Amino acid sequence: MEREAIIRCRALTRSYRKGETVITPLDGMDLDVPEGDFLALMGPSGSGKTTLLNLVAGIDRPTSGSLRIAGVELAEVPPAKLAAFRAEHIGYIFQLYNLVPVLTAYENVELPLLLRRELSRRERHARVAAALGLVGLADRHDHFPRQLSGGQEQRVAIARAIVPDPKIIVADEPTGDLDRASAGAVMELLGRLNRELGKTIVMVTHDPRTAGHARRVLHLDKGRLVREDQHDHEPALAGEGMAR
Repeated sequence: MEREAIIRCRALTRSYRKGETVITPLDGMDLDVPEGDFLALMGPSGSGKTTLLNLVAGIDRPTSGSLRIAGVELAEVPPAKLAAFRAEHIGYIFQLYNLVPVLTAYENVELPLLLRRELSRRERHARVAAALGLVGLADRHDHFPRQLSGGQEQRVAIARAIVPDPKIIVADEPTGDLDRASAGAVMELLGRLNRELGKTIVMVTHDPRTAGHARRVLHLDKGRLVREDQHDHEPALAGEGMAR
């Protein structure tokens, strides 16, 4: 049975002006991402892959076309409610971690939950502990970013992305600043999140080795899809989610 698309793009376009020139990094994209998919986006600089990622994450808005996330037309979500919608549905993993240096690993992971006023302190603690345990850093909860390796910092960033239990994880070059061993560990972790918890993952990468962990690889050029490769990975099953 065909899985329902948790991300659905139709004629999705993003343009902006630079002086007298109109630049269109994404040009009429049609794309369905089924729930539980693991998708890698590849292509040269300026091909539209990061633009697509930022549109899916709700960081940017399309110029035209339709983008539905979990059945909701993203353009129809009021700006005042967009942060809450993102917190519920989408976790973002950045290449350079974006951890707050004066906060511990625990406090960095807890940050997204502070938007959820319905959660008690005990509930927040349970979620943070579960997320840090899942990424193998329960014993580093009181460490500051400067006390962690690059791979450990990225795992804290992954814990922060998953702690609200989003349906979708978007990752922008998640291994781009890591050595090979750390990169492999991070990709194994993302694979587990996809297979065992059923998270839908959309990832930008330049590295074919990293892209090899995905189920599908989309190759973009000049804002358009030019090729799709499929890998022989088992599809993710619906997950049980994080501890609530």
